[in-house]
Amino acid sequence: MRFPLMLFLVFPLFIVAQITGKVIGITDGDTFKLLKNNNTQIKVRLYGIDCPESGQPYSSVCKKYLSDLIFGKQVSLKDMGLDIYSRTLAIVYVDTINVNENMLTAGIAWHFKRYDNNPHWADLEKNARSERRGLWQDDNPIPPWEWRRNRQKN
Repeated sequence: MRFPLMLFLVFPLFIVAQITGKVIGITDGDTFKLLKNNNTQIKVRLYGIDCPESGQPYSSVCKKYLSDLIFGKQVSLKDMGLDIYSRTLAIVYVDTINVNENMLTAGIAWHFKRYDNNPHWADLEKNARSERRGLWQDDNPIPPWEWRRNRQKN
């Protein structure tokens, strides 16, 4: 009886989905295309962060930042599921760098607290804001979710 219980306690540690591949396209500051090692393509959305939308201030800066960080490189993903657009939500690593955290630290993204409650990530955004890094140089940057909502109303 103990053996199956031990398997139950240990097994979940091994079922975390790891995906690896090469970044072949950058869609925007928080979305990219990945060519997986099995030669299939997926669209990946960085989990827990949100970057400015196309046409919004800093959108091109954020897209370039992500591109400089991961384009053409091998990355590994911690798969966090799918979003409503069937994109893979992921925590992304290039070498030992957590890309999601790096974007927050650089002030290139908002912590998307609606979908993630990681207090460390909230602190990374708070520190970037207080040090006026990246998009926090603006006096009142508009969060992307508000930008999207305002555009839908018009």
